[in-house]
Formats: sequence, C-alpha cells, structure tokens
Amino acid sequence: MMGKPIATTRSATGIPTGRLAVWWLLASEIVIFGGVLASYIIHRIGHPEFGDYAAHTNQHIGFFNTCVLLISSYFAVRAHHCAETGDGKGAAKWLYYTVGGAVMFLCVKSVEWTIEISHGYTITANAFWSFYYTAAGIHASHVIAGAIVMLWVASYAKKGKELQRVEYVGLYWHFVDLVWIFLFPLLYIAK
Repeated sequence: MMGKPIATTRSATGIPTGRLAVWWLLASEIVIFGGVLASYIIHRIGHPEFGDYAAHTNQHIGFFNTCVLLISSYFAVRAHHCAETGDGKGAAKWLYYTVGGAVMFLCVKSVEWTIEISHGYTITANAFWSFYYTAAGIHASHVIAGAIVMLWVASYAKKGKELQRVEYVGLYWHFVDLVWIFLFPLLYIAK
C-alpha cells in the first residue's frame, strides 16, 4: 500500500506544502488580476466616457451576484470548520452548497451577458466593454475552476479523506470572491 507522496507530508518552512502551494498560486493570480485591474483603472482615468458606458451595466444583477459570492464564501468557511473537526461529510455538504453558489453566479452572469449582448454591448463595442468582458470573463473562468476543484475535494471529504484540502480550496474561493469585490464597484458602480 502506498503512503502519501512526500510532497504532501514534508514542510521545510513549517507551513504545509499544500497551503504554501495555494499561496503561490494566489500570488500569481494577483499578478494576473492586478494587471487587468490596473490597466482598466489607468485607461478609465484617461477616458471619462467610460462612465457613460458603465451606466449600461445592471447594478442590481451585479449586486445580487456579489451577495451570491459572499454567501458562498460563508459556506466555504462552514466547510472548513467541519473539516477541522473531522466531519468530512459535513465539509462535503458545505462544499456542495459553495458549488451551488458558483453555479448560481454563472447562471446569473450568463443571463446578464445575454441581455447586454442583445442590446449591442459586445466585447467589440468599445474599450469599456472590452475591459468589462475580459475582466468578468477571467473571473468567471476562475469561478468555474474553483467549482470543479471543490467537487473533487468534496468527493474525498465525504469519505473523510484529505480534509486539509478543504482549507486549500477555501483559500482559493475567498480569493475569487475578493476579486469580485474589486470588480463590482469598478465595472458597475463607478460612473
């Protein structure tokens, strides 16, 4: 019978290798999103007409999706709490709820984009909509990736295995939510 790979059991820094790996991943993601957001802010400062274009985004839908992500973050915290107490089935249940939040976010985003595109607000309409779809699209791809990984982690957690991964996927999910907290005001509120 094989044991755990050495990379998951050793720690030269005192930080579990998996947690360190997630923090490195998040650092690289900060570079990606930081570049997109910095480009957007710099471009917006030089183009006051962005406010007119941003007025066509649906603040109510954006706010609803913000609430969905914040609630899903709460579910991820509950999953982590269950994992820490050794309750793998509870952790899996809360991860499934978190995935439900991800699916709801994506469904609402799909409806929102369908409405916007039907009104002519496409990625090629102007620079604002290019930034909007690029930033929101990159974020949506991270929501999809997070949901897939959560389903995988939940499949182990419900068997009581690899419960430390619940924390790791939770860290990633909180990062995805935090990015949206920056995107929402920049793309929807700042007129």
